[in-house]
Amino acid sequence: MARPAVDYERHGRTYAAHRRGDPRIAAAIRAALGDARTVLNVGAGTGSYEPADLAVVAVEPSAVMRAQRPPGAAAVVAGRAEDLPVRSRAVDAAMACLTVHHWDPASRGLAEMRRVATGPVVVFTFELSALPEWQQEYLAEGLAVEAPRFGDLEAIGEALGGRTRVVRLTTPADCTDGFFEAFWCRPEALLDPAVRSAQSMWALLPPGSEARIVERLRADLRSGAWDARFGYLRSQDRFRGSLRLVVAEP
Repeated sequence: MARPAVDYERHGRTYAAHRRGDPRIAAAIRAALGDARTVLNVGAGTGSYEPADLAVVAVEPSAVMRAQRPPGAAAVVAGRAEDLPVRSRAVDAAMACLTVHHWDPASRGLAEMRRVATGPVVVFTFELSALPEWQQEYLAEGLAVEAPRFGDLEAIGEALGGRTRVVRLTTPADCTDGFFEAFWCRPEALLDPAVRSAQSMWALLPPGSEARIVERLRADLRSGAWDARFGYLRSQDRFRGSLRLVVAEP
């Protein structure tokens, strides 16, 4: 069976507007890069988490995503994680943000990151089983498609080798990066088709699935059923959920 994949030439046009890097997540990624001076950002997209104080080179396969990088962003070259157009040990560190699940196979892209970096490799990803309970319930149909693509943290660490640690991040209530968990206390956001257009899962669903998921959420918000069960989340300022940094030292 073919591995499900998202065509970012069709589905990547709204990422610059709705997937803006959150500064608190960016600070954690920057800290994990340590004293690196040169960094390769793999599967870089629009460049949301590229540290401004480091010399960054980005690799991104999608022309649509490359075109959304802002003025002054790091230099970007066309290329795939699985076959990086970079010589071995060319940079101090490598980073990949919310992209490993798009690589096929992920292990090859991770090995390529290790090949080109002399220092830390930092992977920002999700541990889907730790998403908020309501998202696991309402988005179950989509998460069943996503879960095999994400794999597990142990597999990422094994592919990178060396000394590996996992940093568990919290998701702020006002998170500016529009992935699912950003809206753990703002469920109404997922009713907005523009928000969903910048989340790759929806592009993998069979016809009719997105409409069913959205209508169920809309109905439960309108009736108060969602708030009766999960409304306590609205008063919290952060959520300890699925966000993970896998940091591998050589």
